[in-house]
Amino acid sequence: MAWNEPGGNSNNQDPWGGRKGGGRQGPPDLDEAFRKLQESLNGLFGGGKKRGDDDSGRSGGGGFGLLFVGLGLLAVVWLYSAIYVVDEQEQAVVLRFGKYHETVGPGLNIYFPPIDRKFQENVTRERAYSKQGAMLTEDENIIEVPLTVQYRVSNLQDFVLNVDQPEVSLQHATDSAVRHVVGSTEMDQVLTEGRELMASEVRERLQRFLDNYRTGITITQVNIQSAAAPREVQEAFDDVIRAREDEQREKNQAESYANGVIPEARGQAQRLLEEANGYRDEVIARAQGEADRFTKLVAEYRKAPEITRERLYIDTMQEVMSNTSKVLVTGDKGQNNLLYLPLDKMIDSRGGASSSSSANSSNSTARDPAVPLSSDMSQRNLRTREGR
Repeated sequence: MAWNEPGGNSNNQDPWGGRKGGGRQGPPDLDEAFRKLQESLNGLFGGGKKRGDDDSGRSGGGGFGLLFVGLGLLAVVWLYSAIYVVDEQEQAVVLRFGKYHETVGPGLNIYFPPIDRKFQENVTRERAYSKQGAMLTEDENIIEVPLTVQYRVSNLQDFVLNVDQPEVSLQHATDSAVRHVVGSTEMDQVLTEGRELMASEVRERLQRFLDNYRTGITITQVNIQSAAAPREVQEAFDDVIRAREDEQREKNQAESYANGVIPEARGQAQRLLEEANGYRDEVIARAQGEADRFTKLVAEYRKAPEITRERLYIDTMQEVMSNTSKVLVTGDKGQNNLLYLPLDKMIDSRGGASSSSSANSSNSTARDPAVPLSSDMSQRNLRTREGR
C-alpha cells in the first residue's frame, strides 16, 4: 500500500523517514553530505576550518584538498608507469626528447615520461616468418618458392632508430634477394638438388641488404621448402621431374658399370705392359748372351778352326734334327743310296734324348741288312758335304 493512500501509513511518515509537517521535507540534502566529505578530506590535508566560517572559506579549503588528492594520484600513476623491469632476454632503448639516450640491460629501471620514451624488445628469441610467391627462373619458367626466414634482433638501437618498420623492411629485402637468386638459377636446380645452395645465397644477400640498411637484424637461417610449379602446369612439370630422375638413375647405373669395367681394363693393360717389358728384357738379355757367346766362340775358333767348325756343325745338326720327325741323308756322288731316319718313331719307342736317339738310330741302321750304308759312312758323307 502506498504511503500517501488513506490509512496506508499510520505513522504519517514520508519515504525518507520524515513526518509530514516536520522540520525535514523532501529528499536528504546532498550538498550537506558532499560538504561533510570535503571537511573530512580537508582535515586529512590540514585545510579544515571551524563550523563558524562562511561558505566561501569552506569551498576554498575543499578545492585545495581535492587538488592535492589529484596530484597525489597522478604522482602514484606516473611512478607506476615510470618504473619498469627488463628481463634477462630483453633490452630497452630510452629516448630523451626524441634523441637516443641509453640502452638499458636486465634489471629494475626507471625513466621519465613524457620526456623519455622507452622501447623494450627481446634480443635473444629466434623470430621467424614464412613467405611464398611465384618467381621467374633463369630459363624463363614460373615456379612457386616457399621459404622461412629465421632472425633475431642483434642491435636494438639500430632496430629502433634507423628504420621505421624494420620487420617490414626485412620482408621486402627477402623478396628482393629470393627473386634475384631464383632468377639466376635454372628450374631443375630449384626443383631438385639446388635448394641448399640457393638458401645459402639468399641468406648472404639478405644479410648484406640488412647491414646496408642498418636494421640491427641478424639472419640465422633461411629454409627453402620444396618448390613446385603452378597448379595449371603441375602435371607437365611432374613429367619433366620424372624424366630427370630417370636420367639421373641411368647415369648412376652407367657410372657403376664403368667403375666395375675400367679397373679391370686397366689391370689387363698393365699386365700386357708388364709382359711386353718382360719380353723386351728377355730378348735383350738373349741377344747380349748370343753376342757374348759369339765373341768367345771367335776366340776359340782362332785357336782351333777345324775342331770348332766340326763342333758347330754337330751342334747345328743336333738342333735341326731335334725339331723334325723325318731326316733324309744322301750318299756320295755316283751313289744312289738314300738314308731315311724315322726320328719320331725312334723317339717314341725309346724315349731318349735327341742326341742318344741319333746314335741309336745309326746303330740300328747298321744292323739292318736293308740299309746299304753304315753309321761311319753316313758320318763320312756328312763331313764331305761340309768340306764342300
